[in-house]
Amino acid sequence: MSKILKIQYLKLYNVISCFLWMSVLLRTGLIWGITKDTAVVFHETNTLVRWVQTLAIAEVFHSIFGLVSSSPLTTIIQVASRLYLVWGVCYPFSYVIEGSPIYLSMIIAWSITEIIRYAFYAFNLNGDIPAFLTWLRYNTFLILYPIGAGSEFLLVLKSRIAAQYVWSLNKLLWPILMSIYPPGLYIMYTHMLAQRRKISKRAAARRT
Repeated sequence: MSKILKIQYLKLYNVISCFLWMSVLLRTGLIWGITKDTAVVFHETNTLVRWVQTLAIAEVFHSIFGLVSSSPLTTIIQVASRLYLVWGVCYPFSYVIEGSPIYLSMIIAWSITEIIRYAFYAFNLNGDIPAFLTWLRYNTFLILYPIGAGSEFLLVLKSRIAAQYVWSLNKLLWPILMSIYPPGLYIMYTHMLAQRRKISKRAAARRT
């Protein structure tokens, strides 16, 4: 793939992904504003969120085939954890999740994070990132990541009992997943902290 074609493809992917997450956030906000009912929000957004998140599988291939500089390991951890949430928790155990405000906090945190991330990537491919977007990218995660990751973990816990009754293999898988999840979240958070320090050093160097 030529460099120009690669850049154009990545621009298109990031712009589309940004607008898809905007639609998730807008839909969530409108439905919650009208109904104040987390169950309604869940049923009206769950399918959209599931497929928008599934699209992120492309990012694993982007990292593996060198289209982007992201680490394949951190990309796989991030995408796999999200896919587990939308396909392994929210989809089969909707009757457990639907009334929980934890789902709402997770989707809001995901949406804002992804809108900022994809917008940042799209502008970066143009070589001109607005300063405010750089600030949002490397500061909002300090709050949004714990909210999103914490909500994910709580939803997994919430689905535990139901999962054991529906699929007996979960009795084996659940402890394994729970042992992997915390270190995976730690790896992702420390990765973002390292990126934040790197950007801060660059900004300080430009000012001197």
